Amino acid sequence: MKVVGVCACTAGIAHTYMAREHILEAAKERGDSCFIETQGTIGPEYVLTDEQIADADVVLLAVDVAISGEERFAGKPTVRVGTAKVIKDSRGILDKIQELLDKKNAQ
Repeated sequence: MKVVGVCACTAGIAHTYMAREHILEAAKERGDSCFIETQGTIGPEYVLTDEQIADADVVLLAVDVAISGEERFAGKPTVRVGTAKVIKDSRGILDKIQELLDKKNAQ
């Protein structure tokens, strides 16, 4: 599965970056391709390219606040969860997304 996403928490400090690391680690364990942008207090980092977005199967928004540039993901299947949930169960979230994509593709 090819995943792109954005992480952003209310303070823009710890949870933003912790969520990113947990998602990347879970994706690596699963063998997924994954690129995650952060929008923290110092501004956007690891900014997604148009090509990464175009190639993605799904967009994962691990956010607790509004983000900039969400329109880039128009037309892509998008899952929105809070950063705390991603930190707690990144693998479970990615497994569930895969299950939903598999069901959609089987139709």
